[in-house]
Amino acid sequence: MTTMPAGLFARTSGGSGRWADLERLRSGNRMYDATVDEVRGRRIRVGGQWLVDWASCNYLGLDLDPEVMAAIPPLVERWGTHPSWSRLLGNPRPYLEIEERLTELLGAPDTLVLPTITHIHMSVIPVLAGTGHVVMDAQAHKTIYDGCAVARGRGATMHRFRADDVEHLEEVLAGIPAGEQVLVAMDGVNSMTGNAPDLVRFAEVCRRHDALLYVDDAHGFGVVGESPTAANPYGLRGNSIVRHAGETYDNLVLVGGFSKAYSSLLAFLALPTWLKDHLKVAAPPYLYSGPSPTASLATVLAGFDVNERRGDALRQDLLRRTRRVLGHLDALGVRTPNRSGFPIIEVPLARAEDIDAVGDFLFDRGVYVTLAAYPLVPRDQVGFRVQTTAANTDEEVEELCETLSELARRFPLQEAEQQDAAA
Repeated sequence: MTTMPAGLFARTSGGSGRWADLERLRSGNRMYDATVDEVRGRRIRVGGQWLVDWASCNYLGLDLDPEVMAAIPPLVERWGTHPSWSRLLGNPRPYLEIEERLTELLGAPDTLVLPTITHIHMSVIPVLAGTGHVVMDAQAHKTIYDGCAVARGRGATMHRFRADDVEHLEEVLAGIPAGEQVLVAMDGVNSMTGNAPDLVRFAEVCRRHDALLYVDDAHGFGVVGESPTAANPYGLRGNSIVRHAGETYDNLVLVGGFSKAYSSLLAFLALPTWLKDHLKVAAPPYLYSGPSPTASLATVLAGFDVNERRGDALRQDLLRRTRRVLGHLDALGVRTPNRSGFPIIEVPLARAEDIDAVGDFLFDRGVYVTLAAYPLVPRDQVGFRVQTTAANTDEEVEELCETLSELARRFPLQEAEQQDAAA
């Protein structure tokens, strides 16, 4: 058996036990590192236990849609499973079809598709920051931080502003000498709270300081879109946070992915054509990475068709089910940071040390969620995340609400009054 020297492990893990809580959960809690043996709709089997899956990010349920699944064999017959050119060497025609349809959907000047959002952050953020400045939201996704750290390693100066704090961003930008290259990086719909930033105000501040705004809307694309109303806060067409906010792409680059709402392995940037052409020679994933599998290209194209015909109806189902869960938590007096009504519902615990027991409690009752443990979140935000999807049934929603009621009786959860005081 191969072993690792203890000193090397200590250095690899940070030497301070920072990852100890997460490692304990990974190795001992059934909610982490699980092997899913079978899927039936939104019910999954882990070993001998059937659970309802509330950890899926397949918001529109396209992973289970017969029309989407049926689109795979014909394209595989034409292209094989994986044309293995980098995009610089050869572009399968479906790539260009996807970019054309995506550009129209987003109302963007142009689009560029690459395999994953992580690829994009790690390769594009350093290009856009250059040797200037990269300014990131303090609670932006870890992959944004990693991309900013790479930019810093290549000569950029890295800054942070307080989460969702436009005034603090203004202060940071005002302290950067005029004329220097500046990139501001932040999330769209936040992957933990489910909330969206005031994009109009952030964009205005960035334009006034001639900073390029870079927005990762991985969880918003496909769910939120243009023309939102009080009755339909998701808006129409699922064409992402820029259209949802009624914003333009002036001095703004949008990043999104198909791995959530569209259930496909592909990601994109919405950007001006000149920048797209530059990234074709400056971004390593375009130069060196193999393409996404043909099946993913097929499901994206089919997803566009479904979105055009049935997408708004699927989003209405998603909205209704999400409101039922949020309303039940409100009736229980349980806090969630979700103020948007979007389908990401975080439930923080009153005691972070209860995370193991809460995970076991939910698993035993057939509820599979995303456990949010330290250091993935600060200790005062440790809890779990429920993601509703259009493929969940009303019966499953009611089962979840019953389990949440029992959970609230068994474990101390943060109370709604805390949320009101924080607001």
